Amino acid sequence: MGNQLAAKDWLDQGLKTLAIRGFTALKAEPLAKTMGVSRGSFYWHFADIGAFHAAILARWHEVAAEQIIANVEAASKDENPLALLLRRVFGERLMLERAVRTWASVDPAARAAVQAIDRRRLGYVEGLLTQSGLSTDVARARAQILYWAFLGFALSDQPLSKARQEAVVDELVRMSAS
Repeated sequence: MGNQLAAKDWLDQGLKTLAIRGFTALKAEPLAKTMGVSRGSFYWHFADIGAFHAAILARWHEVAAEQIIANVEAASKDENPLALLLRRVFGERLMLERAVRTWASVDPAARAAVQAIDRRRLGYVEGLLTQSGLSTDVARARAQILYWAFLGFALSDQPLSKARQEAVVDELVRMSAS
């Protein structure tokens, strides 16, 4: 990378590092070394490591919730948005999800970020189910069940074959609509 890094470059590298090496690796010096720049570049964009951690959590919220929701909304003109969402999230490697949730187990700010993203995701899925004609109570219950299924998948270290994964997603879609 060149010497003219933007804060987004640091955040994107931070998310990669977080996913692979965990939250304890989110330090200025090792990140700067990985990026081939001085540590001063880090401090140009972030007042301190706490500010960087807060920005990392905000960036995670953006990529792990808002971008996914926007992509589903844009692509769902001719297809069931819930099916699109489930295929998308169950089709990803979720190392970053696991890393942030591990971080949240020891850090109050990370825990607050996880709670906020959980509320956002649940609310979105509940809205999709309500739009499909389910009552608010049924939509809320099914959204919670679907979210628990996602979290179980995200935290599992037992990957599914592509065929098995598709069968599970198809069943989740069928169950949520019936």
